[in-house]
Amino acid sequence: MKKVLFIDRDGTIIKEPLVDFQIDSLSKLDFVPYAISSLSHISKLDFEMTLVSNQDGLGTESFPEQDFYVPQNKMLEVLSGEGVTFDDIFIDSSFEEDNSINRKPRTGMLTKYINNDDYDLKGSFVIGDRLTDVELAKNLGVKAIFFRDSKEGRKMLECTQLCSYVALVTDSWVDIYEFLRLGDRRVCVSRKTKETEIMMVLDLDGRGESSIDTGLNFFNHMLDQLTHHSPISLELRVKGDLKVDEHHTIEDVAIVLGEALGIALGDKRGIERYGFALPMDECDALVVLDFGGRIDFRWDVEFQREMIGDMPTEMFEHFFKSLSQGAKCNLHIEAKGSNEHHKIEGVFKAFAGSLKMAIKRDVFNISLPSSKGLL
Repeated sequence: MKKVLFIDRDGTIIKEPLVDFQIDSLSKLDFVPYAISSLSHISKLDFEMTLVSNQDGLGTESFPEQDFYVPQNKMLEVLSGEGVTFDDIFIDSSFEEDNSINRKPRTGMLTKYINNDDYDLKGSFVIGDRLTDVELAKNLGVKAIFFRDSKEGRKMLECTQLCSYVALVTDSWVDIYEFLRLGDRRVCVSRKTKETEIMMVLDLDGRGESSIDTGLNFFNHMLDQLTHHSPISLELRVKGDLKVDEHHTIEDVAIVLGEALGIALGDKRGIERYGFALPMDECDALVVLDFGGRIDFRWDVEFQREMIGDMPTEMFEHFFKSLSQGAKCNLHIEAKGSNEHHKIEGVFKAFAGSLKMAIKRDVFNISLPSSKGLL
């Protein structure tokens, strides 16, 4: 089945004038930085490319067709010179108040892609700079790449019900190419037992955002260190039998986190695979990690207190052991120091640093990090 990139034009490939929002002359034609080179690389990936654009009043006195097609054809000529061509081009000329079925985010122009077994819509994306582009993704049954500054884009999405339809928020075409070349590393994992009910969304390329509620305040704080000191984002909701004790909640979160890491890493092409150590005030924490597919866990950390906050210190070893089993990784942890809080916080931060190094990908080298050819 064919995957498709439904790409917006104004504000995404070429800059959109802020005065009249019309690119109606060659003097207004200006490409977004790195759009040409990145689209050239993207054109070599396994996607059809379709241009989809709203052009208010095209063909009317307010926007004559000649004024549109001179810069439009020049844009296509420049892109073609770099090997970028579109399999289809769809332009809607209606005004917003017309409520045309062809105007984004409606799908009237794109019916050939819907309910068509020739197309893999789940593996397809809309790329655009407006919320209507995200809505179009929702209506097509694909994911959106929201072409906005990350903070600005996420703030815009907070006011909508569209977050779950967005795979990436960035205003960098280089980031988009990297994402499309190496694939989405965002997974949603849930687990329900008699003791716990867990929902986790993990994004290995999520820029360090978190929303965590395990019912254990110190555990929340430690998991938050993983996101703050690594590129991952983590959304976690846990309902556990804390009236019994903390064991099941901590153990099951570790299992789900380990499994989510394993799923998100996929076949591990391009990852660095290894890494990390750091000092935490008077403490030293060492975490060495290998996502090589084998499991070996070692723990050399002693605590002089039974509890830190609302978390039993004996559960820290169990947490990391369960995580290593779920992720199928070698994980060796050492820490020494006099402050118990610093000691375990150093471990979590060192693990985050190790994770950051190990999951980092090289967009220009997607070979497996193994001489065996298999991980």
